[in-house]
Amino acid sequence: MTIEERLKELNIELPSLSAPPGNFVAYVQTGNLLYLAGAGPKANGKVGVEFSVEEAQGFAREIAIQHIAVIKSALGDLERVARIVKALGMINAGPEFEKHPAVMNGYSDCMVEVFGDKGLHARSAIGMASLPFGIPVEVEAIIEITAD
Repeated sequence: MTIEERLKELNIELPSLSAPPGNFVAYVQTGNLLYLAGAGPKANGKVGVEFSVEEAQGFAREIAIQHIAVIKSALGDLERVARIVKALGMINAGPEFEKHPAVMNGYSDCMVEVFGDKGLHARSAIGMASLPFGIPVEVEAIIEITAD
């Protein structure tokens, strides 16, 4: 089964991409690595305050889908993904919040659902006092790709 077929089976529709909100690009390719800029949902608030862990997992999944759209835009073909190498999740949370890894499961689970074993990655999940525009979750990632 191709990645595109898997996306259809999972009822995942890739979003259209908009320009980044600053002087940067959505991705940079160097050698066989694709670096994805941080992405976030269209929501504002803190996890553990305005949003539950489950809601934040949904935001992290939404970011994974955004990242897949960026990968497709960058490569043209999702079959060129050799591996999701690393994901860094930043969670805008209240000071007592400790379930940052649970939030990132939304991102990681989606990548594994879509890419199978190639979606298994190293990851960090850290708490932040704030994030740009007040978003609750931001994720950046590194992707290994195959040659054209």
